[in-house]
Amino acid sequence: MASYNRVAAVTGGNKGIGLAIVRQLALQYPKSSFNSGPFLIYLTARNQERGEKALQDINDDAQLKKAKALKSDGGLAEIKYLPLDIDSQDSIKSFAEQIGKSHPKGIDFLINNAAVALDGFDADVVKKTLHSNYYGALELTKHLLPHMVDGGRFVHLASTASILDSKYSASIRKRFLEATETRQITDLMEEFTTAVEKNDYKSNWPGAAYKVSKAGLAGLTKTMALENGDRVLINCADPGYVNTDMTKGRGTKTPDEGAQLPVHLALGDIGGTHGKFWRHGEVSAWERV
Repeated sequence: MASYNRVAAVTGGNKGIGLAIVRQLALQYPKSSFNSGPFLIYLTARNQERGEKALQDINDDAQLKKAKALKSDGGLAEIKYLPLDIDSQDSIKSFAEQIGKSHPKGIDFLINNAAVALDGFDADVVKKTLHSNYYGALELTKHLLPHMVDGGRFVHLASTASILDSKYSASIRKRFLEATETRQITDLMEEFTTAVEKNDYKSNWPGAAYKVSKAGLAGLTKTMALENGDRVLINCADPGYVNTDMTKGRGTKTPDEGAQLPVHLALGDIGGTHGKFWRHGEVSAWERV
């Protein structure tokens, strides 16, 4: 394998914000403080055909060619596809093993963009949504943190929906905010699932699986940071309301605009923030009542 000074991986990188993050990493790396030479970016996707199509689109991208960002045009970045399905523990383990084998010194950046936003609301939708957006993110973090270099950056894509608002009861908000262990956040996710199964959620929880899953992700970011020290900085970013398939084309930001904050948290000077929720380019309050 060719030698690379920096290595990144982006989950859900075949379209939308994920694909834009891959592009922006390649474009912004040369001027970043992390530029120390050749840069490998893994574009990951659960579907090989879509992942390889995205890779081809990236290699043909006019802006990247004009900027001479890619190795094929004399630049620093090389982009490769690797399969990763965060809905599958086996896929996550295989990906982590591949990273460990290919990069025994570790990788520098991981941006976890992969998520689902399903229509409807019932117990089945809740289970599927949490399985990907919360439990998948938890497994990814546990398995990939050991394969990251000291000073690495781990960024989860949160959402405006992550904010703890008045649709949660005061007691549930308090438990989210005071949690210091990931098990406490997982307990909340399990309680939400059970409450929906029993149709007994309305006094404590919003009737929105995606919203709760993203609150869980923000909580996970905070507790994993507390539990793992500051060897790797873990933060989460709200990219804003981006025009993607997930927003059914109703977003007001372009994918490239939505990619700016997570890319900044990977490549920029973030003042050593750890376990924080970022919105509008800065650390933001997680609670809004």
